[in-house]
Amino acid sequence: MAQVRYGIEHELAFRRADGAFADFTNTTFEELQGIVDALPEDPADYPDLRIGDQGIKRKRWYVEGFERFDGSGALVRCDPKGVEIRTRIHDSVEAAVRALADDLAALERQARLRGLEPYPIGFNPVRSSYPVVPELNAWERAHRTASPEERTAHLHMVTHGPDLNLSVAGLDGAALVDAGEKLTHYSPWLVPFAFSSPFRDGEPWGGLSARTAVRTGLRPAAMVFLEPGSPYAVDSDPSLTQPARLPAEVGRIEFKAFDACPDPELYGELLSLLTGLVLDDTLPGRRRTPDAALHRHVAVEGLADPETHAGSGALLDAAERALADRPADLARLGSLRERWRARECPAAAMLARAPLVPALRGSLDRRRRPVARPS
Repeated sequence: MAQVRYGIEHELAFRRADGAFADFTNTTFEELQGIVDALPEDPADYPDLRIGDQGIKRKRWYVEGFERFDGSGALVRCDPKGVEIRTRIHDSVEAAVRALADDLAALERQARLRGLEPYPIGFNPVRSSYPVVPELNAWERAHRTASPEERTAHLHMVTHGPDLNLSVAGLDGAALVDAGEKLTHYSPWLVPFAFSSPFRDGEPWGGLSARTAVRTGLRPAAMVFLEPGSPYAVDSDPSLTQPARLPAEVGRIEFKAFDACPDPELYGELLSLLTGLVLDDTLPGRRRTPDAALHRHVAVEGLADPETHAGSGALLDAAERALADRPADLARLGSLRERWRARECPAAAMLARAPLVPALRGSLDRRRRPVARPS
């Protein structure tokens, strides 16, 4: 049985007591950082987690946003979009899901004390874009063109989703790239399980995943982290491979195309599905970049579309075959298959509450407030 290790990175949005969606127009970095400051820092989280250049990512929780710099590259401010929770690397899906659930509960307690409530959703429900104001200066333009992901970093300010990470012992660079190409190819039949963004600009937009419709093709579906200087690195736009930034990242396979999920248990089911697809040796499809048109098609109807439903079912079949000696994974796939049979995704329940959305939109203060510089 192959040894597989797991991590989860979960992007979380918030809303206020009056129902207003908390984003870069009405929320400051300091406001969200106050929540993070109240949460514990554990030195044992490292070396699994990356701190980053600006020191903002010092804990399992950190404020995520769009960083602005002056002409010499000094940080000026960070416009916030929410908080990301990162787990350490765990030896089982169960442990990773449990860690996320515990850290989510701790975050929720601190947020409520400050008048904010976690609001799992895949796309900003009241605005579809983030304006870069003022325009990027020369230093920022150079910084923001260093990679395909930097060039499209503004897109993530209205999207929320997880990075579901797994690493399989013994996979070499060629096998890692192959796994990334496989997940990229089959992404359109994976993402419907997690659709949770049926709103745009304050109302239902006619589909289930605005996040998928907007980001996929410009941003990666999957990414693999290789040894720096690896001969297996792929030059693609968006990126399929990246050099690992710390030793714990080497060999990581990261799926990035799911919407944010309201239930950590669903992340566990999806991690088992990803595990089965990586271990599978029967599926032939490979792509280096996502099929943007197919993702946009799937984003509308999800599993209600007969071809999409059949494609997702075939992936469940392949994963079950590959996980035949892993009963815990098979049990999670059984739960996911029930969702598949019901053509279920989180967006359906959100649409059932759609009458709340105009009130949410109306409560927003649309005047842009200055965002404080992070300390």
